[in-house]
Amino acid sequence: MAKAKITAPSPKRGRPRRRRGLGLWAFFFSSLLLLLIGVALALGLYGVQLDKVVREKFEGKRWALPARVYARPLELYVGRPIAQEALVGELERLKYRRSSRLERAGSFDVSGDHVRIRTRPFQFWDGAEVEQRVDVHIVDGLVIEMRSGNNDRDLALVRLDPALIASIYPTHNEDRVLLRRQQLPPLLVKTLLAVEDRSFFKHPGIDPKGIARAAYENLMAGRTVQGASTLTQQLVKNFYLTQERTLERKLKEAYMAVLLDQRYSKDEILTAYANEVYLGQDGSRGIHGFGLASRFYFDRDIDELNPSQIALLVGILKGPGEFNPRRNPERATERRNLVLDVMAYHQVISTDEVEAAKQAPLGIKDGGAKPAGEYPAFIQLVRRQLQRDYREADLRSEGLSIFTTLDPLIQSQTEAAIRERMPKLDQQRRLPTGTLETAAVVTSVAQGEVLAIVGGRNTDYAGFNRALDAVRSIGSAIKPVIYLAALAQPERFSLVSPIADKPISLRIGGKLWSPKNYDHRVHGTVPLYQALAKSYNLATVNLGLQVGVGEVAAMLRKLGAVRPVSQVPAMLLGSASLPPIELTQVYQTIAAGGFRAPLRAIREVLDASGQPLNRYPLAVEPVVSSDAAYLTQWAMRQVVEQGTATWLKQRLPDWLKVAGKTGTTNDMRDSWFAGFSGDRVLVVWVGRDDNQPMGLSGSSGALRLWGDIMAEISSEPLSDAAPDTIEIASACGSSDIPFSRGYASGGAACGGSGGNNRSTPKREDAEAPKLAQGEPADKPEPIPPPRRERAEARQNNPFMSDFYGN
Repeated sequence: MAKAKITAPSPKRGRPRRRRGLGLWAFFFSSLLLLLIGVALALGLYGVQLDKVVREKFEGKRWALPARVYARPLELYVGRPIAQEALVGELERLKYRRSSRLERAGSFDVSGDHVRIRTRPFQFWDGAEVEQRVDVHIVDGLVIEMRSGNNDRDLALVRLDPALIASIYPTHNEDRVLLRRQQLPPLLVKTLLAVEDRSFFKHPGIDPKGIARAAYENLMAGRTVQGASTLTQQLVKNFYLTQERTLERKLKEAYMAVLLDQRYSKDEILTAYANEVYLGQDGSRGIHGFGLASRFYFDRDIDELNPSQIALLVGILKGPGEFNPRRNPERATERRNLVLDVMAYHQVISTDEVEAAKQAPLGIKDGGAKPAGEYPAFIQLVRRQLQRDYREADLRSEGLSIFTTLDPLIQSQTEAAIRERMPKLDQQRRLPTGTLETAAVVTSVAQGEVLAIVGGRNTDYAGFNRALDAVRSIGSAIKPVIYLAALAQPERFSLVSPIADKPISLRIGGKLWSPKNYDHRVHGTVPLYQALAKSYNLATVNLGLQVGVGEVAAMLRKLGAVRPVSQVPAMLLGSASLPPIELTQVYQTIAAGGFRAPLRAIREVLDASGQPLNRYPLAVEPVVSSDAAYLTQWAMRQVVEQGTATWLKQRLPDWLKVAGKTGTTNDMRDSWFAGFSGDRVLVVWVGRDDNQPMGLSGSSGALRLWGDIMAEISSEPLSDAAPDTIEIASACGSSDIPFSRGYASGGAACGGSGGNNRSTPKREDAEAPKLAQGEPADKPEPIPPPRRERAEARQNNPFMSDFYGN
């Protein structure tokens, strides 16, 4: 019997499949989990990186701020000479508004002889000026009383806020006026949120509901009709990212918005947005932030805007180019009215207010958010001085406040005189209008501060600056330097020392040099002061050769000139070439009694927080004896009293005593007049850019413009008081010739009379006798009526060497 074959039972086929399926699912989920963990880790690490970017910029210097350049502030005090019209003009230049109620800072009112002002607060380098009400009483061009409008007390001094005259913008040309949270008007905040982000204070940086709503609206419309970016996302896009439209950039924007919202308060984010947002373009300058946009479009501060104006600013956000109210006023009006409807819908303002706002004009003002005037020549001077102390990047990004010495009133008066006189000079020489050019520099005697500077007859042109860069022969304007060098040797020379005005010939480099007088005459032996007053060339050359050409060149350097000059006899008649600013430095030292104060255009520099960075203190150095300087001043006064500048006695008020010197170069290519009053130094040049003859001498050209300027600007007369070391004595038939006590009197002569004509010293002052004039005077012209009011040891000059030491 055969045995049955026993076999093992076969396994069920379904079980292995189930196990394999479970294994696959386990692998899938584990892989997915690992992937999610990896993604989360990557996102976390990426978030850490983004969070660092968010914090570094938001907590650091958020914006590159332009440097602001200010003019000198107007200071008012009892006894200050200023006409009421000039004060009102200054207030208008500062954009003060007339208001009988003075309801806000920056307003004023005029009533009879009184000007009532509500000043603006301002942070100066030496402290803060608070807002206050002031009543200024002006009679006959003089402040006779100042009282506080708050408590009726007498005020000793009031300093107005200075005029903004320029800004030095960042490389990318963004400009903004930063606002703090408390400076954002509630109406602006409510309007902004109603239009741009109604859930701002509720969402975490992104608005999921807004995203869903926008997606639905866009799907229904078949195109993009609604956005979902929150204010936080808009800030991230503008502040951190580019404007490219990609999914990657959008996701990054959302992520950073959440991080920003977690890190900082809603008020901080809102304030940053209000200062960052782009609102228009002014040429190459980008207008950023509501603070600047308010001034740019309406010439008002943000807290002065009405509902119509706020609606327009918020409306512009959607498209600053498309809704530009200057280029597209109709589109801008439609957009403003739409925003007003939104304001009414969300009860930001009432329906009646909305209807009234819709009827209002856009109210756009030209010139808003711009400097108070165009001062290109002065700003060039400031920038050259700044480049000595600051990197260009710092000037463009650190928000510096630069306080300068510019006096806007004197600058405007100088420019007005140029506009009036230059066409007359063109016509006088029958030249096409605009042929002649000019430059002028005005400084203060005591401080060496540049108060006004003009680089050409087109005063708004920012091109070639003749005041700084036109290096021209100075002609007879060098003569006071020669006479000062002589008078600095009292043992040899006095004002009445005999000087031979006789022909001289010198062989120089194989050529015979034979100078002549302007009138082609020889005047014999003349007193030293008369030789200067009459600008006798032959007498000056003979005196200069006695003193020594090297000594004259050394004196020129002492007085502040830094350009090298050829030490040849022709230098004695002005072959030396200097720009007007450098000649001003020379005359500045003479006017200051021998004390050299380096010319300066900057007073102080503050950083963005108001802390002083660099001070520009007054630096004074005695370089010439006070006796010699006074005697030279006295001789230069005779230039006006009896010499080549007597026309000034007709042009200027009788009380305004001045001194100066004409300058004319060969073939009348350059016309100069350089001079000073008791507190102002003024140098004027007239000539042609092509250096061709123009037919104007110093007295027929630059002198006329000099007189026009000096007749208008506030100025004090030269004092008759002499230093204690000066004696007044009779000499040459006059009873008021000053002498240095160190003068050795032997050999003094007056016009060849021989012997010592000096008698007992006297202290009385009288007018010197008038002598024959050697240089022909121009034909008289009608003289404008004079102004009624009376206005008030380094060898190199450290300021000038920065500009001309190369």
